[in-house]
Amino acid sequence: MQVTRRWLAGAGAAFFLSGCMTGGLPSPSRRSGPTVDPMLRPQPNAGYDAWVTAFRDRALAQGISPGTLSAAFRGAGYLPGVVERDRKQTEFTRTLQDYLAIMASDEQVATGRRAFAARRALLGEIEGRFGVPANVVAAIWGVESRYGERRGDIPVISACSTLAYDGRRGGFFEKQLMAALRILQRGDVSAARMTGSWAGAMGHTQFIPTTFEAYAVDFGGDGRRDIWGEDPTDALASAGAYLGRSGWRRGGLWGLEVTLPAGFNAGLAGRGVKKAVADWAALGVRPAGGGKLPDHGAGSVLMPAGPGAPAFLVFRNFSVILRYNNSENYAIAVGHLSDRLAGGGPLQGRFGPDRYGLTIEDRKRLQTRLTAAGYDTGGADGVLGKKTEAAIRAYQQANGLPVTGEPSPALLKRLG
Repeated sequence: MQVTRRWLAGAGAAFFLSGCMTGGLPSPSRRSGPTVDPMLRPQPNAGYDAWVTAFRDRALAQGISPGTLSAAFRGAGYLPGVVERDRKQTEFTRTLQDYLAIMASDEQVATGRRAFAARRALLGEIEGRFGVPANVVAAIWGVESRYGERRGDIPVISACSTLAYDGRRGGFFEKQLMAALRILQRGDVSAARMTGSWAGAMGHTQFIPTTFEAYAVDFGGDGRRDIWGEDPTDALASAGAYLGRSGWRRGGLWGLEVTLPAGFNAGLAGRGVKKAVADWAALGVRPAGGGKLPDHGAGSVLMPAGPGAPAFLVFRNFSVILRYNNSENYAIAVGHLSDRLAGGGPLQGRFGPDRYGLTIEDRKRLQTRLTAAGYDTGGADGVLGKKTEAAIRAYQQANGLPVTGEPSPALLKRLG
C-alpha cells in the first residue's frame, strides 16, 4: 500500500511524516530551542477568540474546572502554521524505501541500538508486564520520536484549539482538546509542558490526548503519567500497554522478509489473503535468510514495492502494529527496525529504480553533488523532499535549464 501522510491513526503521529528532514522528509522542530517559525506562535484572530469563549461553556459543562481552563488557555492562541500543515498533509507520498532510509539506515540503527542498550532493563520489565518484546517497543520509540530526540515543542492546547476552531476536522480536534484538558486537570502534566506535534501528538511515543487517556500508564509510580520528560519510562510502558491491550500475541513475530518463487501470483499478495505457513511454503515462499518459515499462525504475503522488491510474510502481530498507525509501510518499518535493534541485518532484497530512473544510491549521489555545488539538500539520505526539490530548482535556474525541481539521470550526470 502506498501511504500518504497518515491522519492520526491509532496512538500518535510519526513526526517524519509531517515536516522536513534531511533530504526533505518531514520532521518536527527540535526540543533544543523554541519554535522558530512565527506562524507557530499565537496570532490575533477574533474568530478564534469567540470560538474559545463558546468552548469554555462546553468544557465547564463536561466537568472541566474554571482553574484548569484558565491555566490551559493562559498564553494559548491561534496558530496559523498548524492550519497550514493540516491543509498540506496529503502532499507527500512516502514509499517503504523512504521509511527505511530514514528509520533503519546503518547510522540510525547504531543510534537505536545504543538507546536500546541503555534502556534494556526497563524495556525488559515492560515486556514482562505487557508481553510486547523490548525491541518492538524500542522500535516504536525510534520511529515516533527518534528515541526521544524529537518530541515536539508546539503547545498542545493551542494546536488542538486552533484545529477545532478551523473546522476541517473540528469535531475530532475538539474531542482531543477536551481530553487534553482532562489530562491537565488530573495533574499528569502542566499546560506549559504539554507540547507535541502540530496535530497534538505528544511525547516520546506520540500519543494523541484520547489515546493517552485510554492507555497511558504510570510505570514509574510517581502518581503521574509523564510521557513528555527526559525520562521515557512512562512513555515506553504506555506504548507497551497500547500494543498489549490491542491484542499482541506474546511470543509471536510481527513477520519476516521472504523470497518469492519466479512467477509468484501477485494476486495472492495483500492482507486480504491469509494462508497457513505450510501452504505458503508449498507455494515456494522462503525466508530471505534461509531455513524454514516460522509458524506463527496464518499469515499474509506483502509486496509493498511490487514484484522484484523486498517481500514479507506478516502475522497477527503485524495487525497490532497497524493499530498504532494504519500504514503498512509504517508497520513494516517498525517490524524491520525492531529486528535490527535485536541484532538483525538489513533487508536482503533490493529496491529497483524510482519513477525517475534513479536508485537510492543515485539519489544520495545527486544530493551530495548538489550540496558540493553550493545547493544545500539538507543531507544525503536518498529521500527526495522539499529541500532537495528546492536545491534542484535553484541549480536548474542558475544553469539555464528548465526549472522542474525533478531529479533525473541526466542531471546526476551533469553534476559530475
